[in-house]
Amino acid sequence: MVRLTLDLIAKSRNHFKKKRGLSLPEYLKTLTHLHFSSKNIDDIGDLSMCRNLHVLYLYDNQITNICNLGFASNLTHLYMQNNDITHIDNLCTLQNLSKLYLGGNRIAVVEGLEKLSELKELHLENQRLAPGEKLHLDPMTLRSLSESLCVLNINNNNIDEFRDLKVLQELKHFSAAYNKLHNIEELEDVFIHWPQLLQMDLSGNPVRKKPKYRDRLITVCKSLKVLDGREINESTREFLVNWKACKEAKKKKNNKHGMTRPRILLPLSEDFNMGQGPHPGNICVHGNVQRWKPQPSLRSRIIVPTDLT
Repeated sequence: MVRLTLDLIAKSRNHFKKKRGLSLPEYLKTLTHLHFSSKNIDDIGDLSMCRNLHVLYLYDNQITNICNLGFASNLTHLYMQNNDITHIDNLCTLQNLSKLYLGGNRIAVVEGLEKLSELKELHLENQRLAPGEKLHLDPMTLRSLSESLCVLNINNNNIDEFRDLKVLQELKHFSAAYNKLHNIEELEDVFIHWPQLLQMDLSGNPVRKKPKYRDRLITVCKSLKVLDGREINESTREFLVNWKACKEAKKKKNNKHGMTRPRILLPLSEDFNMGQGPHPGNICVHGNVQRWKPQPSLRSRIIVPTDLT
């Protein structure tokens, strides 16, 4: 297994060429990008001399814990997808972090991002979870990202509901493909809180089979340009919005007329004597058994508007 250290950086052919006669400490101070993807790295050592680091590439390794990054206050991009990370830890000092890539790990709960006030992109797709387990996004973390997060990718994480996401009012790109979302009313309730949403992908979810799925989301998401990889024609949106408005207006009109003339039920005259006779069955009169003849049913009714009574 491999530990990422200053010595490993110094021995790297890629970085050795860039030193150009500088001493190692001098070179490390000028370092802004560090590329160590696909190097079988399982641990991060002391990199505190790389204080000017802006971008760190550590994807496709075997890292289990996020650690020793407290020094990197200038870091803006962190690529750690396709590792073995189970918890999001030790990122609270990265207050300039703008893009965080953690897809393809083993994260079950998204938390620990409360201090990342500049985070604009969060990528969490394809977590390798236990059977039946789904990705959970901590409500406190979501609230802390509500004014900054613009891009969220939670593809393929067994998610079946996401009401808590409505606080992310700055979202412009949202991807939740190949999950288990099925409630279109819940989706509408969330999306109405995302006025800046431009692109959305819900491919592979059961909700896409609901009647008028695409039409309903287009009318709710006023600024949406692309849904499930297909562009939205503005004339189509205008037609759907007008159609929905007309439908709602007609419904209100019908309800209003229904309330102005309430209806009551009156019995027919032939039913007025009901309840006077014997109970159903055979009766005996002077020793003779006679069969009782039922009276007309109370089921017959006429409907009379109240203004005619």
